[in-house]
Amino acid sequence: MNAVFASLGGLLTAITIMALMLLMPLKRVEPFVIRVDNSTGIVDVVPLFAGSAQMSETVTRYFLDHYVTVCERFSFSTAESDYEECASFHGSARNNAWVSTWDRSNPLSPLNLYKDGSSIRAQVSAITFFQRGNGGEDLAQIRYTKTRRVGGTGSDEVSHWIATVQYVYGDPPKDPRVRRWNPLGFKIVDYRAEAEVMPTPESPAAPGVQPTVTPPAGGSR
Repeated sequence: MNAVFASLGGLLTAITIMALMLLMPLKRVEPFVIRVDNSTGIVDVVPLFAGSAQMSETVTRYFLDHYVTVCERFSFSTAESDYEECASFHGSARNNAWVSTWDRSNPLSPLNLYKDGSSIRAQVSAITFFQRGNGGEDLAQIRYTKTRRVGGTGSDEVSHWIATVQYVYGDPPKDPRVRRWNPLGFKIVDYRAEAEVMPTPESPAAPGVQPTVTPPAGGSR
């Protein structure tokens, strides 16, 4: 009889363990933000964005400005963090290009171009939105400057750039580390940057010097 009870006990234990193992994949950690009202002291939990709301132009303008500022700059002290943060904003095609750009085997990789200690600072000057012929509003043109400090201590070299960007809003990332950078699921689908050739200002005429006027053929009457 004792052997029967022992067998039943072992069987129940095995069933319990199996049930716990089946329930384990359902266990997950959800980050949340606690909000406290300064005037009333009421505490509530801020709901997580689920990716269904229409974003305003102001929010999109912020993300585009932030993306260019972070992803076009370079400093060895922040390069790793900037690389990961920028990747959190990428669609699959853009991310493949991003990985190739930073590969050390690429001669044009920032890790190779600026190994002399140079740093790059980016600053956005204008953002213009465009509407497609089909009514889609997912294109923007960004004008910005890049300031390179040669060797980290040398003189500044300023260049002007234009980036054409296609973007989209998708599902917010579930990874808490990625979500802290990109909580709204903003994605860069395509990004093309070109150097902008600035017009050379004309030199003003020297004081007291009158411009030369060529009379018409045949002289004056």
